[in-house]
Parts: sequence; C-alpha cells; structure tokens
Amino acid sequence: MPGTSDSHQHVGLGTPVTIRRGEAWGEAVDVPDGLIVARSDVELHAAVGGPVPIGLGGGDLARTVAGGSADQFAGGATRLSLDLVRVAADGEATWSAAHVVCRRSWWRGEVVLAMTAQFLDGRDVAPRSHPNDGKVDVLRVDRAMPARARWQAARRSRTGTHLPHPQLAMSQVTQLEVAFERPLHVWVDGRRWRTASAVTLTVEPDAYTAYV
Repeated sequence: MPGTSDSHQHVGLGTPVTIRRGEAWGEAVDVPDGLIVARSDVELHAAVGGPVPIGLGGGDLARTVAGGSADQFAGGATRLSLDLVRVAADGEATWSAAHVVCRRSWWRGEVVLAMTAQFLDGRDVAPRSHPNDGKVDVLRVDRAMPARARWQAARRSRTGTHLPHPQLAMSQVTQLEVAFERPLHVWVDGRRWRTASAVTLTVEPDAYTAYV
C-alpha cells in the first residue's frame, strides 16, 4: 500500500486493459459491503492497497470521475479500474493516486506536476488527463517563467485555458525520470512526502478499483 516502502501489492483486475478514447468506462454494481468513503486525496492515498473497498467521496480524483457527493452511494455505485503512479527518489518509493507536485515555490523556479487526476486543488490543470489511460500527464513550468505570467496561468487554469503556453510544457508518458537543478519538495496526493534532487515516475495501469 502507499508509503515509503516498495512493497505495494497489485490489487487490479488482472491483465491491464486501459481505457481507450470513446469507450465506455466503469461497471454499475451494488455498493460493496464495508465500503469506506475517501473524502480527500490524502484519505484516498492512505486507503489504496488496503483490504477495504474505497468510495471516492471528495478530492481532485473524485472530481475527475464525477464523484464527491456525500450521499452518492445511496442507490448503487459504479466500479472503476484506476491507475497508480509509482514515485521513487533516493531509494524510497510511494504511490500516487491523484497527483505529484515538485516545487519550492509556485511563483519562481522549476515546477513539475504529474497528474493522474484532471484537477489540482480544484483547478483544471490537466484537461486531457484520464485516470485509467495508462499514462500520466506531466506539466513542466519553465524555471525562467516570470511570476506575473505564472499568476495569469494560474487564473486561467481554473477553466483549463492555461494551455498552450510557450513556458508550459505538457506531455503524456508511461515513465519519466527527471532531475532538478536544485532539490525540490515533492508532494504526493496533497501531502508533502520528501525533498529530492530527482524523481522517477512509472505508471502502473489498472492498479486498483474504486467506486463512485
């Protein structure tokens, strides 16, 4: 399960079959017994890999998949297969269900965002991101981007109109190794994990199931 060890147990549905554009996604099911509702990405991170079924009741990943209602599980649920991103640095590893943020400041220096969710703190940071396409959307902010331009991009990110931008580079990858000019603080699913001079990101498709 998520943590600082590399002992995560795959809890997916067998052979990975990630979603393709235009295909139906999810399966209507009864609400499973013992369902716990994760009301934030921090709670989701703590629950992934455990023995209890997870409902997406809040946070950026829940918003991405149209979850987040307090009473959404009253009349049934939709079961989704979801990807995780393995995050490794300095011999330690953890798992991200929603997003990874590498930065010292939003307003100066290098910033790297790795998005499984479409949203970050409610902003539409990765409009093309899908949490079960077998890829992670990576947004890199040019370290030379001025604070005023960052502020303008942050405002436009509320509606997902910050892209394209000459100082914002978006890519979709299955694996990425990135070294920073100086060590950055690494935040995973809304909680600060560690400070690192480099990170490796690897997508694990269909790593777990959750319910909305």
